[in-house]
Amino acid sequence: MAAVTHTSQAPPSLAHRISDSSDNTSLDNEKRRISLPARRGHQPVDELDPLSRASQPSRLATFRASFRYLRNLTQKQVDDYMASYIIYNLDWADESAMIAALGPNYRDRVGECLRAYYGVINHLCALGSVEKMYIPPVMDHHATVLENQLLYERAIAGAIGMKDGDKILDLGCGRGRVAAHMATANPGVQVSGINIDPNQIQQAKEFNADRGLLNEFIVKDFNDLPLPFKDGQFDGFYQIQALSLCKDLGALFKEIYRVVKPGARISLLDWVSLPAYDPTNEEHLALMKRVKPLIGAVGTPTPAIFERELEGAGFRVIRSENASQGGLQAPLIDKVDVYFRTMRQVILGLVKVKCLPAHFKTLIDRLCLDGQAFVKMDEMRLITTSYWVVAEKPQ
Repeated sequence: MAAVTHTSQAPPSLAHRISDSSDNTSLDNEKRRISLPARRGHQPVDELDPLSRASQPSRLATFRASFRYLRNLTQKQVDDYMASYIIYNLDWADESAMIAALGPNYRDRVGECLRAYYGVINHLCALGSVEKMYIPPVMDHHATVLENQLLYERAIAGAIGMKDGDKILDLGCGRGRVAAHMATANPGVQVSGINIDPNQIQQAKEFNADRGLLNEFIVKDFNDLPLPFKDGQFDGFYQIQALSLCKDLGALFKEIYRVVKPGARISLLDWVSLPAYDPTNEEHLALMKRVKPLIGAVGTPTPAIFERELEGAGFRVIRSENASQGGLQAPLIDKVDVYFRTMRQVILGLVKVKCLPAHFKTLIDRLCLDGQAFVKMDEMRLITTSYWVVAEKPQ
């Protein structure tokens, strides 16, 4: 199957996948929803959408809680976090390298590294505007990172036809913030989220319970199949930037196919390498080695791989494209990078005068490494983390 091009337009071979979807304008509608007022003097999304606002955490409270957690990390937690980066220099596609670096039980070792990594990185991200731990598609150039997240999440709901009473599965649910938005903006929806990190799951439970939501969250490694759900349990499914951590996409997609109902739609937003990326090109390869650890990617899927494995599992792919306006995420990546590099200077100053423990320097130095390499790869259209696929289980 031909790979999708790196722009936001699909090539002729995939045109039917967009045109035959009854929800094919959901993404464009969400872009227009905020773009129109922006031309008159942009209003933040939280002024336009009280339900979206209600689902969001208090930024100050979240910052304080995460800052306190990071300040009290043990040296072992810091060391385990830094050691976890070894997995991002590897790739599921090269099993021999995995075994050489991690041993024959490399899948279990990857799981251990992921728990150590996410137990810290989720709090680092919460110090800024990426508490949800994803940089969204550029839905509107006037909007903030958080506003673009909210816009994209509404587009998910439209694409999978989310409605009152639906039960939805969220794979790699993080701190449960996206699930809270889905259930708040779509009353009557119940989201079940799974994640490998107990720390995030506990936060997700508390955050959603505080808002009176009935969402449920389970600690689960999605590389350990089967999923703990019944056949046909869910009316829809979404995941955001989690699939590079999946060792066997085909097996996982078959499980998702099993647990969703006939006619259900699923939404995937993820990291992919694009056709312009050439692994034999020294510059491309050097950039990839810098960017994978930054974004926490183990595998390096392509649009064609996603499409092939989804169809092999029984799904019909109905949309496959870069969700960012113009096919570029760089403006939002740069915003996040500038924020954290500015924060880094403050933290380094506080460490120097001994107002913060020394491990803060270790953490913030690692977090801020190679942000501009990410921007460059995006601008060269070699990779994106905003590739969107919508598929349907036949009736």
